[in-house]
Amino acid sequence: MLNEFKDFIARGNVMDMAVGIIIGAAFTAIVTSLVGDLIEPIIGLVMGGVDFSNYFITLDGGEYATLAAAADAGAATFNYGNFITALINFLIIAFVVFMLVKAVNKVKEAAEGEPEAEEEAPAGPTQEELLAQIRDLLAKQA
Repeated sequence: MLNEFKDFIARGNVMDMAVGIIIGAAFTAIVTSLVGDLIEPIIGLVMGGVDFSNYFITLDGGEYATLAAAADAGAATFNYGNFITALINFLIIAFVVFMLVKAVNKVKEAAEGEPEAEEEAPAGPTQEELLAQIRDLLAKQA
């Protein structure tokens, strides 16, 4: 059983997946910073100083100035601003992954080079030629 586990871990797919998960976790931190520190302030500026992190609804009906104040008071909140931030994160990550996959595919295609032209098989006789052969054979038998 231990040998089977070693074989499983030693496969290239498992190692590739592990590397992908580690890089993905590091990449998530970068994208979170990109969204929180660069994109949200620009969107907030365009939308008149909007800060998505303070978009929330208190479920108990209380009035709180910020999400932190509501959390300190122990109020249950519906944090749709955090959802907007997560959605922006997802869209950015999805776009970057799309661009990476596109670039990797382009590199793979370039590395493989153009496939060698397959030799075309000689064309068979045309329909007219086949009919002429049949006619000739029938004429010989008659």
